[in-house]
Amino acid sequence: MPSFLKNITPFLGTGERNEKGETLEEFLAAYDPGRYRAPSVTTDALIFSYEGTPVPESCWKVLLIRRRNHPCIGCWALPGGFIGMEENLEVSAGRELMEETGVEGLPLEPFAVYGNVNRDPRNRVITTAFLSIVEASRVEVKAGDDAADALWFSIRCRKEEEREEGKEKRTRYCLELEAPKRNLSMTAQVEKRERTGLVREGGFSVLEDGKIACDHAAIIVQGWELLKSRMISFDN
Repeated sequence: MPSFLKNITPFLGTGERNEKGETLEEFLAAYDPGRYRAPSVTTDALIFSYEGTPVPESCWKVLLIRRRNHPCIGCWALPGGFIGMEENLEVSAGRELMEETGVEGLPLEPFAVYGNVNRDPRNRVITTAFLSIVEASRVEVKAGDDAADALWFSIRCRKEEEREEGKEKRTRYCLELEAPKRNLSMTAQVEKRERTGLVREGGFSVLEDGKIACDHAAIIVQGWELLKSRMISFDN
């Protein structure tokens, strides 16, 4: 098949032929991308809003959409979806955010990758999570695309337990999300596992999802802890 890219010059290497005697052009013409099962790639946008000034004591909320379709139909989730073949990840994240919530024009920072085998029943799905913040009065939220609803939820996240297990530190969080005007509330349990030392292997995982779709409760807690740490650093 022809190359996925129009310009293959950056991939010529030294210009020599491979062991089969093929040039890069010949290799690409014979290459079959269907030879290997390929995972699907998505992006998810974690958007926090604040009122007043962005400090830990502000009234912080997180933007969620209610899923219109399977899987996790009816559950609340981060806005996101599958990337386009000719989209960079940040472009995909911004497009999905706009299509599902009407929010656009925000800077988006990648901060986590989630790809456990059991995170989606449709296929092997790997997602990159993006983070942004916005002053609440600057945006108007309107559900669209695959979202049955879009809503700001106030966020409360507290540590409930910390323990050491050998070279690992485990922290359990309780995540509480509320939208009082809609009489909605969700509570999830998330655990952070971190190997101590110079290389800190670990991650965030959901213990109880609280009707928050997929592993999105873990993504929210990870992003919230990152944001809080930055606010504290800036304040000092």
